[in-house]
Amino acid sequence: MSEGATQGGRGMRRSWTLRLAILLPFAWLVLFVLLPTLIAFKISLSQTVLAQPPYVPVLNPSGGWDAFVGFLNALSFENYTAVFTDSLYLASYLKSLQVAALSTALILLIGYPIAYAMARAPRGVQSVLLILVILPFWTAFLIRIYAWINILQRDGLLNQLLLSLGIVDAPIAWLASDTAVYIGIVYSYLPFMVLPLYATLERMDAALREAAADLGAPPWKIFWQITVPLSRPGILAGVLLCFIPIVGEFVIPDLLGSSSTLMIGQTLWTEFFANRDWPFASVVALVMLVILVGPIVLYEHLQARALEKAR
Repeated sequence: MSEGATQGGRGMRRSWTLRLAILLPFAWLVLFVLLPTLIAFKISLSQTVLAQPPYVPVLNPSGGWDAFVGFLNALSFENYTAVFTDSLYLASYLKSLQVAALSTALILLIGYPIAYAMARAPRGVQSVLLILVILPFWTAFLIRIYAWINILQRDGLLNQLLLSLGIVDAPIAWLASDTAVYIGIVYSYLPFMVLPLYATLERMDAALREAAADLGAPPWKIFWQITVPLSRPGILAGVLLCFIPIVGEFVIPDLLGSSSTLMIGQTLWTEFFANRDWPFASVVALVMLVILVGPIVLYEHLQARALEKAR
């Protein structure tokens, strides 16, 4: 076999390997994201019934074209209208966005100094600090939330500490409140903010700060005008990693919150498992998906346009 033919065969194999590497992520997204979303969208256009499955119409491929037309005619957008006119669901969405926004802001305020200190620490210490940040993941999430129940209850560790220090005269009702929800969320999602921030700050060129200091810039000005702008990718990654899952959080508000802390994750669980209203629950889930994905897609579009203008 000639050398040219051998090289051609290798090129074909590389080409197919490259195509396969590109197609696999798209196949994964189609199979586990697009297809379930389409199924949920179909269910959202159905009506609730006491049957199995708990909705109609159900598509019967063996019924032919007439059955398919009847199936399409039976679909309805009434559930979408009900979601936007029912104050309970609107309040759940707004409460989820409020809790997610405030929690993410608190996590950023706490996480940025931690990540900054980790990035400025000696190399030998950085690995130890990184392990300490990741260490909570070695314990099951549910167990950690149950531990906070014991800490925040009236005779829990937090009240005992405050009483022993003389800060309060009587135990405070931490549990079953918005405060407990914020504490649980900030504790649980803090590593998701610290890790991307640390990765960005650790790669930052120290010569930029040194040059600014040589030019007479005070430390606070170096931080706000050099460090923070250069760490913007880490800030954005941390905010998205925290904000998106917090909006749909179920376990923390259910275990630590009160009846007034009704987030959309709890509403979704109630519709699916308690009310067995799959069509309405699908509507709630899809609207939440649009609320979360819409701003991300818009931001990516604006970023792409900004890059094109910069070129």
